[in-house]
Amino acid sequence: MTTRLELDLSMGLEADGLPTEDDFARWAETVLPPGVWNLSIRLVGAEEGQALNAQYRHKDYPTNVLSFPAELPAGVDLPLLGDLVLCVPVVEREAREQGKPLPHHWAHLTIHGVLHLLGHDHVQEDEAQAMEALEVQALKRLGIPDPYQPA
Repeated sequence: MTTRLELDLSMGLEADGLPTEDDFARWAETVLPPGVWNLSIRLVGAEEGQALNAQYRHKDYPTNVLSFPAELPAGVDLPLLGDLVLCVPVVEREAREQGKPLPHHWAHLTIHGVLHLLGHDHVQEDEAQAMEALEVQALKRLGIPDPYQPA
């Protein structure tokens, strides 16, 4: 069985040079198991990113990526993965500060968010190492170097 992603990309801001729906789909598919999946991605500015982070994570600042797994009632079997919110100015600033090509950072954060939607986390050290290994493997398949190694 193959992986097929149905992606809904929405823009909460106007900006040039953003990744396309095809970019996000390609990045997300590197970590999705076989099957049909539905994913929503919203690109936001700092104000919306901060409001969402404050409302859902109780942290009053914009963050790079927020993940909201689909919460379906028991017995409902739909391929809804959930929603990702990526804060454009934070992603751009981090790429600049870390000396990484912007498309590489977009790919990394998309993969990171999708792994969260699949149930991975990085609260405990062993979880963090496992999640980072999955990220590095997925990025390598895309020809992107390990983001955890110094440039």
